Amino acid sequence: MAYSDFTLRSVKKQFQLSEKRTVLFDKLQPVACSAWLEQTLSMGQELALTTSSEKARSEFIVAPILLELRQRNPHDIGIYSGELLDVDKEQGLNGECDFIITQGEQIYALQAPVLMLVEAKKNDLVGGFGQCVAQMVGARLFNQGEGHDLDTIFGCVTTGTEWQFLKLTQSTIFIDSKVVPLEHVGLILAMLQQMVDFY
Repeated sequence: MAYSDFTLRSVKKQFQLSEKRTVLFDKLQPVACSAWLEQTLSMGQELALTTSSEKARSEFIVAPILLELRQRNPHDIGIYSGELLDVDKEQGLNGECDFIITQGEQIYALQAPVLMLVEAKKNDLVGGFGQCVAQMVGARLFNQGEGHDLDTIFGCVTTGTEWQFLKLTQSTIFIDSKVVPLEHVGLILAMLQQMVDFY
């Protein structure tokens, strides 16, 4: 078993989590995107959406948005792509994560604390919730093992064209009631920035 084997139902049952739909980000103002991001997304969307692979969506849509976030926070976060987060294989908390965002400058080895995880899916946001929540549980255990007892871990599931955010606090999964389309990339960036600012 691995992160990708979890459904929302099974991860809630195994780790005794409750679920709540809520507004995670209230009254946020979109941030202005750089000309680089606008041009990159314009070129990347066509490639990502005609191939219909999760990898293409990750590379051509998600990665540029996360790079823009890092550019805004150059010494505050690191971004790891396709990194293994093997925490507890017996519980299924192992496998590859599309993107892991950590606090502090980028180094070669994955470092704690992990702040958020971003999971790219072909066309099913809800189908990605279980995997993302399992990764969030794994991240919390990873942080604890490294001496960082963060109570809250953020997550995001995206098809590239739609983004939905999650928050794990204690034993509750908060799922944002708002699905944000890529056309509102300034709002997506504002949400990602608020997650970074939370810490």
